[in-house]
Amino acid sequence: MRLAFWLYEGTALHGISRVTNSMKGVHTVYHAPQGDDYITATYTMLERTPEFPGLSISVVRGRDLAQGVSRLPGTLQQVEHHYTPDLTVIAPSCSTALLQEDLHQLAASSGVPKEKLMVYALNPFRVSENEAADGLLTELVKRFAVAQEKTAVPSVNLIGFTSLGFHLRANLTSLRRLLQTLGIKVNVVAPWGAGIEDLKKLPAAWLNIAPYREIGRTAAEYLGATFAMPALYEAPIGVEPTLAWIRSLLDQLNAIGKERGAAAIAMPKLHAFSLDGLSAPSGVPWFARTADMESFSNKRAFVFGDATHTVGIVKFLTNELGMKVIGAGTYMEQHADWVRQQLEGYLPGELMVTDKFQEVSKFIDEEMPDLVCGTQMERHSCRKLDVPCMVICPPTHIENHLLGYYPFFGFDGADIIADRVYLSCKLGLEKHLIDFFGDAGLEYEEGASSESSPAEVPAGDTQPDAVQPASPSVPISEEGGMHWSDEAETMLKKVPFFVRKKVRKNTETFAEGIGAAEVTVEVFRKAKESLGG
Repeated sequence: MRLAFWLYEGTALHGISRVTNSMKGVHTVYHAPQGDDYITATYTMLERTPEFPGLSISVVRGRDLAQGVSRLPGTLQQVEHHYTPDLTVIAPSCSTALLQEDLHQLAASSGVPKEKLMVYALNPFRVSENEAADGLLTELVKRFAVAQEKTAVPSVNLIGFTSLGFHLRANLTSLRRLLQTLGIKVNVVAPWGAGIEDLKKLPAAWLNIAPYREIGRTAAEYLGATFAMPALYEAPIGVEPTLAWIRSLLDQLNAIGKERGAAAIAMPKLHAFSLDGLSAPSGVPWFARTADMESFSNKRAFVFGDATHTVGIVKFLTNELGMKVIGAGTYMEQHADWVRQQLEGYLPGELMVTDKFQEVSKFIDEEMPDLVCGTQMERHSCRKLDVPCMVICPPTHIENHLLGYYPFFGFDGADIIADRVYLSCKLGLEKHLIDFFGDAGLEYEEGASSESSPAEVPAGDTQPDAVQPASPSVPISEEGGMHWSDEAETMLKKVPFFVRKKVRKNTETFAEGIGAAEVTVEVFRKAKESLGG
């Protein structure tokens, strides 16, 4: 089964918990076998918040099935007694969905008031993490949003921010800072930190902001259709996109304000958006013109992730850092057409659409880009291939759930992304320098190996980092192909690691073309001249 391998998207239960664990006064009951509470461990390990997730399991046992009884009504009674939530969301796991039980009837027989229960009985075999989270958020908004008067001052809702979101709290802080600078009130953030009463207040805002394509857009569209609320769907990733985002926000709010007789919101001076209130809001436009970043113009990048971040990062690398994007892809097949439309003209070939990480790893192995922007799975693949990688979206590792302020949104986020790109590639260069110069004399005598250190190489040796093999056997290619002489292998080690595999392959192809039986120093030099190295 696919579950034997890594998956880019989690289960439907994982998506449901991302919404419910984000909210106040909401509890989740999974009708599932023992063990499906793994989500609790994931949440407490990654989210780094003091709250424990509100989640219970209504355990399904074989004996109960044989006797025709269900523990769900009793579990709901216990949850109501111990936690007294404002709402309990009931959902089946993959296993219990096969039983085709009537969860609505079982919930009704619990005696818990029906207005405090919500059965979300989606098909967990057909629906994955993001679709489940987006669908549940929409159902909650449909159930609780109430028509009401608009706020007296310009206000917005921030929709789609969920637990286990990528740099969630930092992105929220960045957007709040932008809105505060503009004098715009945040009405509700949902589902993160929201309760049932907050969902009721959603229609009071002037406008909805739903920057994530994956979660929140459907709820914002419902609010627009039902309560005539405009929405801003773009993600402010990068300096120019953030400026465009602010202008679009002001245009829409000022149009509403004009109808209400309110004063227009003016665009402040750009330095007002900076952390100190005095300087430029982002250093990226200047930094992109420095000598350090000009050297990046020939670097080749590959981007793979969800829809929102893939589009944002490809445009950022191309438009603001001047890097060459050799390819991009997404595991979000349902959003692939939107990604293609957004990246038209940015990619040299077709968009890669796959949910199999092995295919992505194979592409990286074949192309050996200078930088990969991807998920935790790409980071794992790149470590094996010695390729620099930065994580830009879920699935993530604990390293991507930080205590500090590391947004990807807004002007602050542009600086963070540029720093990460620069440092990721710089670390690769640093490794190459270590490969080139050896241990730089840091190997202590008591810990030294039997092999020669750079300091022991005779002065006349023009290859100070050469290391002779312990055995007289002739080195062969990593691909199991042509033989390489010791001297040729030593020269190959001086090639930057991130292109070394490609150089090896091209050199062997050249050697075969001229009929050489072995790659020697002379063959290597001829190949280099022939290939324009």
